[in-house]
Amino acid sequence: MSDRLPKPTTPHLVRDLATLDQALYEAVTVTRTPTLDSALRRLSAAADHSKISFAVAVGIAVSGGRRSRRAAALGVAAIGVASTTANLLGKRLVRRPRPHRDADSPFPGRHVPMPDSASFPSGHTASAVAFAAAVGPALPAAAVPLGLLACAVGYSRVHTGVHYPGDVIAGALLGTGSAALVLSLTARLEAQGVFRK
Repeated sequence: MSDRLPKPTTPHLVRDLATLDQALYEAVTVTRTPTLDSALRRLSAAADHSKISFAVAVGIAVSGGRRSRRAAALGVAAIGVASTTANLLGKRLVRRPRPHRDADSPFPGRHVPMPDSASFPSGHTASAVAFAAAVGPALPAAAVPLGLLACAVGYSRVHTGVHYPGDVIAGALLGTGSAALVLSLTARLEAQGVFRK
């Protein structure tokens, strides 16, 4: 008799992850949090089209010198990469349906309008994380506040019923990768003298 566990296969792993994703979403959906509902609904809506990040970028750019303007430009470039990749590539390739929020949620007051696009990945999260991850290294004082804001935006998308947690995790990974790409390309161009640091 063998004590070895059966080797998981890719379809089984994907199914198990989807089951876990659904369970986490449902746990958030049925948890009563009236104090948070209104604030998270407003945050989620304010993050539409990266409005919060763009507003922060303007604030950073006008409040400091060349270093601040560089940080803001890096953040905006990272948003562009993350948003384009999430919306033109990720959502079109995966085509995951949005949550069945109306049937599952006993708290409709926390909802924001359901987008028409696919659920995977979360574009809001990708853009917010990309902005934070690109600005942080260039402006370390902003790293923690922007990171916390990005986390809050990501969670708000689950709380308001428009994304599964897995969509948000994928968006965060995409945002991190987008920021890394922008920072790497910028460093290379600066080293070649194309841009001034």
